[in-house]
Amino acid sequence: DAIGSYERSTRVWLNSVFGIVGIAMGVEKPLKKPSSACFSSGPCKKRPGYTLELALKDAALGRSHRHKLCAEKLKKSIDDTKRILGLPEGYKCAIVPASDTGAVEMAMWSLLGPRPVDVCFWESFGKGWADDLKNELKLSDVREFKGDYGVLPPLEQTNPDHDIVFTWNGTTSGVRVRDGAEWISDDRKGLTICDATSGVFAMDIPWNKIDVLTYSWQKVLGGEAAHGMLILSPRAIERLESYTPAWPLPKIFRMLKKGKLDEALFEGSVINTVSMMCVEDYLDALKWVDQIGGLPALIQRSKANLGALERFVAEHDWIEFLAKDPDTRSNTSVCVIMPTLDKAQVKEIQKLLESEHVAYDIGSYRDAPPGLRIWCGATVEVEDIENLCNWLSYAYAVVTKSA
Repeated sequence: DAIGSYERSTRVWLNSVFGIVGIAMGVEKPLKKPSSACFSSGPCKKRPGYTLELALKDAALGRSHRHKLCAEKLKKSIDDTKRILGLPEGYKCAIVPASDTGAVEMAMWSLLGPRPVDVCFWESFGKGWADDLKNELKLSDVREFKGDYGVLPPLEQTNPDHDIVFTWNGTTSGVRVRDGAEWISDDRKGLTICDATSGVFAMDIPWNKIDVLTYSWQKVLGGEAAHGMLILSPRAIERLESYTPAWPLPKIFRMLKKGKLDEALFEGSVINTVSMMCVEDYLDALKWVDQIGGLPALIQRSKANLGALERFVAEHDWIEFLAKDPDTRSNTSVCVIMPTLDKAQVKEIQKLLESEHVAYDIGSYRDAPPGLRIWCGATVEVEDIENLCNWLSYAYAVVTKSA
């Protein structure tokens, strides 16, 4: 179409311009490009070897999600998720509407109110949860623990008698909670509600510290958007069954039936119609996880990708991680800055890498400091990260020498 033709022409033109500039300056282009230019932090790259034909060959397209065939696929999605993540006995998992956002809102609107709330955030999405608590739920007793981009807030100052809302990994800042989450008390009275959409399947989650965890299929496993996952601990279920919020709950937030947990929801029944195409895609991703060695293999692949970037950053003084503390550095949504470059120059680097089909969608989030956000989740190959790093050096040289 006309728009697609225009975009292709623009990329060819940019490619030509950057190539001519590089040659004129004596900057040599790397010989090898990543096998995939997909480094977006959501939706994320599909698993290695993915094809539509193989992944969706058994999809129950055109069938009712209530039919036995579809119900079995939905239940398998939940069962395989619980098995791979190693959920403790009594923890429940459900497929819910509206991606991770829907799952978080579902938890907050259903569970919060009886206790004060401590909300912790250090990037844009966590701040969104804080704003909803104050402006939409209008909770009166909310304490905010805020960290600037690149650092965690003082999490140890949260009160174990309060409910705590936090993100495990700040997708737009590249800063994550430290392993173990020791700041969360084992003897807490309140619930912990954790948005882990860019952390789960890539980081160790201490389930004894978690009462509610949410994520979407589109992140670490490279699935499709629009579907959320909600994991509840026995403590969260007890709260659900013993507490009635003062506000009305929309249908897509309701998890109870006659005052008790709707068990069918956690066995594959769904609140609204799901895409069986997306379900099949998720099952394909879970199958791949089993094939490569399960959760430990996923975590190792993601850490190896971060390691490749860490070596590159250590060898170049013009680039650094936005996360100040290596122990809180994300191994999925890795954010880097180039302090000597202005915002326009950073944009030029992004354009060059995209025009060369080296890296798509790696600009920092709109609210974050100017820089790059490179997805290092398990579906990305470490060799692709290494090749991207070589192109980063080239792009930096072209942009700075033309200034």
